[in-house]
Amino acid sequence: MTFLPGLAFAAPWVLALLAGLPLLWRLLRVTPPRPRKQSFPALALLLGLDTARRQAETAPFWLLLLRLVLATLLILAAAGPNLAPSSAGRSDGPLLVIVDDGWAAARDWEGRREHLDQILAAAEGAGSPVLLLATAPPKDGGPVTLGRLTSASEARSLAAGMEPKPWPTDRKAALAALDSLPFDRAGRVVWISDGLADPADGALFRRLQGLGGGLEVVTGKIGRLLLPPAEGVSAERLVPVARRLPAPEAESVAIRALDSKGMVLARAEGRFEPNRATTDLPLDLPGALRNRLARLEIEGERSAGAVLLLDESSRRRSVGLAGGDPSSAPLLDRLYYVERALSPHAELRRGEVADLAADPSLDVIILADVPLVPGAGALKLATRVEQGAVLVRFAGPLQVQAAQTDPLLPVRLLAGGRTLGGVLSWTTPMRLAPFPETSPFHGLAIPEDVEIHSQVLAEPGLDLGARTWASLTDGTPLVTAERRGKGLVVLIHTSANTEWGNLALSGLFVDMLRHLVAQSHGGAGPVAASGPLAPAELLDGLGRLAPAAGIAAPLDGQAMAATRPQPRHPPGFYGPPEARSAFNLGPALPPANRFSPPQGATLTALGQPQPGLDFAPLLLLAALVLALTDMAATLALRGLLWRVAVVVLALAPGEPARAESFALQAGLATRLGCVTTRDGAMDRLCLAGLRGLSARLAERSTAELAEPMLVDPERDPVVFFPLLYWRITPNQPPPSERAVEKLNTYMAKGGVILFDTADEGQAGAGTNTADVQRLRRLLAGLALPALAPMGPDHVLTRAFYLLKSVPGRWDGATLWVSQGAEAGNDGVSPVVLGGNDWIAAWAVDERGRPIHAVVPGGERQRELAYRFGINLVIYAFTGNYKADQVHLPAIMDRLKR
Repeated sequence: MTFLPGLAFAAPWVLALLAGLPLLWRLLRVTPPRPRKQSFPALALLLGLDTARRQAETAPFWLLLLRLVLATLLILAAAGPNLAPSSAGRSDGPLLVIVDDGWAAARDWEGRREHLDQILAAAEGAGSPVLLLATAPPKDGGPVTLGRLTSASEARSLAAGMEPKPWPTDRKAALAALDSLPFDRAGRVVWISDGLADPADGALFRRLQGLGGGLEVVTGKIGRLLLPPAEGVSAERLVPVARRLPAPEAESVAIRALDSKGMVLARAEGRFEPNRATTDLPLDLPGALRNRLARLEIEGERSAGAVLLLDESSRRRSVGLAGGDPSSAPLLDRLYYVERALSPHAELRRGEVADLAADPSLDVIILADVPLVPGAGALKLATRVEQGAVLVRFAGPLQVQAAQTDPLLPVRLLAGGRTLGGVLSWTTPMRLAPFPETSPFHGLAIPEDVEIHSQVLAEPGLDLGARTWASLTDGTPLVTAERRGKGLVVLIHTSANTEWGNLALSGLFVDMLRHLVAQSHGGAGPVAASGPLAPAELLDGLGRLAPAAGIAAPLDGQAMAATRPQPRHPPGFYGPPEARSAFNLGPALPPANRFSPPQGATLTALGQPQPGLDFAPLLLLAALVLALTDMAATLALRGLLWRVAVVVLALAPGEPARAESFALQAGLATRLGCVTTRDGAMDRLCLAGLRGLSARLAERSTAELAEPMLVDPERDPVVFFPLLYWRITPNQPPPSERAVEKLNTYMAKGGVILFDTADEGQAGAGTNTADVQRLRRLLAGLALPALAPMGPDHVLTRAFYLLKSVPGRWDGATLWVSQGAEAGNDGVSPVVLGGNDWIAAWAVDERGRPIHAVVPGGERQRELAYRFGINLVIYAFTGNYKADQVHLPAIMDRLKR
């Protein structure tokens, strides 16, 4: 309801309470009845006495006035006063709001929604009708259409349910939708832009400015995109690319690598330089960990564009090679060109056929002119193929001799080989024919100079055409394949080197091998699977995966790279579970330009408060100030103000009070402590790790530990903790002299500190040079004992569990303990130093689920990490108790005698 130009109240009926202010004034001035006079002889004794204390009959006038003003402010605040901006307060037309709700608006969607709610609240106070127009195509696949003209309160309900879409906006369709406007003039036009330019912007500007009422453009943060590496996701090093609109200021960016269960496997940081649009974010991951990747995402940004889904093509597959001769000259080695082609894209391992067949970690086995004879070895290799491995075989002179008896061939071979060209041949070397559509090589360019001089011939048959993936120009097969169980047997009918042709010298050879390697585990390789791929899991505008629903339609695998995300083809995973293909938003979008507002438009930054929008918060703040003033005045009139001030100052927490409170909390129960790193994320991880270790300790022993605590040696007492975990981080400041003194006393009195440098999975590297320098800087003043690598007979290896290794999230770093027994410390080493990142292996979330993956041993390695943690806690509790047990047989023998 509007009272003055621009001034309105959301609940005007509350103003009726102002009429009760005179009654409130009367009640505040009410005094108790006059006392009745009663004659009392002893009263004469009190005559002449006087006191300095005076008691007022009523409150002072200024205090009564203050209380009336306080009541008035509360009534006005409850009425919801608001002052609409000059443009919002106009009543000569409705409010038109255009909202860009494409992927680029998701970065700060909550801020956009709050800003929109403020605009609609002002319109509600002004009584203006509202019309909303979203510019992204709706999820039902229909055209962009205008909403209906509604009240502002109903529009607020509709706006609260809006969410960004995982595809771009369509402003041309939004312009067409404006043709059905139910009015010719608008009181106010607001455009909440996503910051990206569109070819239809100019025409849309002119149409909006023609509605009158002025055009206000609201801009905010522009979404960023995460793109696959330029050299492909199957390259030796995974280097995704983050892209933004060029800006004059630098900007930091970080990405997280997650597996299919949402566990963080790695994190990388980068920086956009001024006026640069892209930055590389290299991720160094062990092969076993990299193959678990399911998605990459920009940290702190919820958007479909900030997510990069990874499918089977991102795996760095393990390939076994047999048949070469490494001792010969490189160019004469039959596997030389195969290794050069696959080394940037796969983990290679040479070995004998029997060893490769027995290795379950290999995805592909390549044999270069290696004949197989029926027997146990061939049977074991066939079993591996049926379990899902891909067997790729190259022909050669030895293969020709055993072609009739070889049990692992996709087709039957004719005796002898075929020579094309040469002195005694009427034929000439042949080129390759175009690849058939059913072949995984379909679409690859065939160089003009590739020629085949010799080949082994397949026996003609009815199914030969279905098994042929590549052939020569005369129709004879060059590559044949047969599916066996879950795997494939592929035969390349020529040699792996230049002995039978120059195929190995071409780039086509590299592409063919990559496609063959990609056939393992489903075949979703560098070239998308042909045929329609049904939607499986789809991304929403905020980057969340959910099962496919709605109108999402199958996606043509061959046309995936040219498909633009839309309601029928949202980004996500497509295809069957065993061969899913990732359809990402970022690679499908062309480079964008920055949005340029038109001349005459009013620019507003997202989150900028609307001038005079809502007076209620200011009124409530003023009421609070007056209430505090009234309380202070009342205490002062009663002579209690200074007493209350003294009590408040006495109870104010200071440094000694905090230390006393911390000591009381830490000393009432046994618990583990984590030394603060000044990094909030790392401190939370430390507490989560100690929480997980304490839970395992309670399950497997009688030790029940309370919730772990974060310890700051600078101000907190540390003597209450049997074990302190200290995670060494790059930017951690060194402790002060006071903290060093505390820690030295702690170690001298029996405390144990576990220093963890977290060597980032450098197996066997121990503590590297950078970590040593970091340790020296941090621990310069600590009285550390001489350290030595922990031996196999140390008490830590048998305090509770019998251990041969002490892995954490990583494995292989050396564990250091003090040399010899510490006489003053019950034989316990006050320092345990390593770099296996135990805290990440122990860490659990609120539901008790592990947070980080462990490599290379998986959950078995996590179990060993927990066992080491339990041994360490028992070691800190019991000292040399387990060390004394080695003398038990001698003691018992002496007792018997």
